[in-house]
Amino acid sequence: MGDSQKRRLIDSVGDSPTFVAEGVRITGDMETPGPLVVCGTVRGDGRITGTLRMSVTAQWEGEIHAEAAVIAGRITGRLVVEGKLEIGATAVIRADIVARSIAIAKGAVIDGAVTVTSGQPVVQFEEKRSG
Repeated sequence: MGDSQKRRLIDSVGDSPTFVAEGVRITGDMETPGPLVVCGTVRGDGRITGTLRMSVTAQWEGEIHAEAAVIAGRITGRLVVEGKLEIGATAVIRADIVARSIAIAKGAVIDGAVTVTSGQPVVQFEEKRSG
């Protein structure tokens, strides 16, 4: 396995993300043509054409579709990820989840159905770094 496959998804969020800063509240549907970093609150559905990264302070209520995702915050609704989903130890997800591959840190809370579309098992890991 090459080095690029071993690196965590969080290390490759991508260029020029859109930010929802801590303390910001957005109500309504959202579409981004690239990565999205959420530290605030979103209420509505989302389509992210890149990687969604939600910090520990982030909250999202609605249906989310993303290419890839790294979740450390709270989601209520539904989460659909085309590629890899990484769920951090601080995440609280009260939603049905569909993703090609899923890695879940010990300590994460998931209340909902989990579907892995690749047929591979869910990977569990111990969070070794913060952020």
